[in-house]
Amino acid sequence: MISYCDADCNNCGYGKNTGCKGCVSSKGCPFGKQCFIAKYIQNGGTELYNQFLRTLVAEINSLNVAGLPKIKELVPLNGAFVNLEYPMPNGKTVKFLDDKAIYLGTQIECEFSDGEADRCFGIVADMNMIIVAEYGVNGSNPQLILYKSR
Repeated sequence: MISYCDADCNNCGYGKNTGCKGCVSSKGCPFGKQCFIAKYIQNGGTELYNQFLRTLVAEINSLNVAGLPKIKELVPLNGAFVNLEYPMPNGKTVKFLDDKAIYLGTQIECEFSDGEADRCFGIVADMNMIIVAEYGVNGSNPQLILYKSR
């Protein structure tokens, strides 16, 4: 499988299980929905996409979330991997992402640790929003820290 963004499609368990043929073969719609990264690269080229990526990393680092170390990179991620259910004050849970979409994201350990519970930050972004969440092992007990429209 070949991608526009150099994602390692061959190690994507989700894609293998859903019959994904890769980004190039699907014309930028690997999971049935237009990938914003593929569209960005097709329309503006790799250098323009890399500029967007650098700007996005700088924007996330400027959020100054307590305990969140500076991030260095974001990688393409399938929505099904990062679409956590966040508890809301009314007791319900909400998902903000689309399982069939591609996002840019990363996971990084929280700088503050009480020594008993490992906590990580998960960052997910696209052209329109940034999500910062904190959670435990395997995405357990997620807490929405920030949802920012771009």
